[in-house]
Amino acid sequence: MKSVTHTHTHRNYYPPNYKKSGFDILNPLRRRVDEIQVKNARFAHLICQVIPCCCPFERKIHFFGHTLHIPALCKLNPLYDNFVGLRFRALSYLSDQCGEDVTKYIC
Repeated sequence: MKSVTHTHTHRNYYPPNYKKSGFDILNPLRRRVDEIQVKNARFAHLICQVIPCCCPFERKIHFFGHTLHIPALCKLNPLYDNFVGLRFRALSYLSDQCGEDVTKYIC
């Protein structure tokens, strides 16, 4: 059996959210959002109501027989992943700790 050798290297691969530079001005705010703990049901419900489950800006507009698609712009928000994580923690709290049905908060 013949072995396969790779001709490319993996040294230049970076994950999508990897920051090469050491300075990130939003890092303190990101850490602050990630440190928010969901400890009561009322706060968890508020988070689930305020943070949408899908991007509210994505639209399809029909204009004189043509369809114009406006893509989701939420990924342009530099704190998008942190807010999605906070929403997920709130949903998990409601489901696991409170035993509530969270299907009304899922798109």
